[in-house]
Amino acid sequence: MSSDRPSVLVTGGAHRLGKAIVQRFAAAGWHVVIHYGRSRHAAEALAETLAHAETVGCDLADGDAAVAMIASLTGRIPDWRAFINCAAIFEFDNVTELDPATNERAMQVNARTPARMAQAYLAGAQARLGRRVIHVTDQKIANPNPDFFSYTMSKHALAATVPMLAMGACRPEDRVYALAPGAILASHDQREEETELSHRMNLLARKTAKEEVADAALFLAEGSLKSGQTLYLDSGQHLLRQPRDVIYLAREGAAS
Repeated sequence: MSSDRPSVLVTGGAHRLGKAIVQRFAAAGWHVVIHYGRSRHAAEALAETLAHAETVGCDLADGDAAVAMIASLTGRIPDWRAFINCAAIFEFDNVTELDPATNERAMQVNARTPARMAQAYLAGAQARLGRRVIHVTDQKIANPNPDFFSYTMSKHALAATVPMLAMGACRPEDRVYALAPGAILASHDQREEETELSHRMNLLARKTAKEEVADAALFLAEGSLKSGQTLYLDSGQHLLRQPRDVIYLAREGAAS
């Protein structure tokens, strides 16, 4: 690891949006720490393709282990400029019947552990030009629907931490942000034709690319936008009022 190179930790960095973010930061010359849960081989394979990267494993269901991971990294990374929380679990339950086990997993992995990791990062990490916390949330925080009830609860909880951390846990040069994507990649049990429909259910009727989200993450990490803000990358989806998750709206459309 070069001491003159800024570093970023990306949770869930081996796959999907996390992988796109990792690749974008690596292309911009950052040292990237790729976190994985169960995807060690994918994370290591990705790291091998990048000039400056390493991997770190931790189950985010274990909050104490995640905080210990942050503490370990703060002890050896000289210019840890950004912590990007992208890892999440996305399991179905609905508004009429919350599943306690699903809710516990969602709240732990998607909200409690990331909040504790952000606190540990802001308490201990060193960065010459200020530190950046970027939590990947979801456009559902502005455009909720009854599906994926516990997942949505957890993303609302995580989003609530952003202005609070910005107000009370930062130095003046630090920033805390939320990055809220819409329908970007196939999710849950979607079929290809449903994915094509669902990804265009936004104001611009266009597919938002994962690379756009990665570019936005880099913009937040390198810029000085006012702390505590949420940046939406969803082609306007959050400005709509959708009665169900687009997975099911698209399924209904494909069947009609």
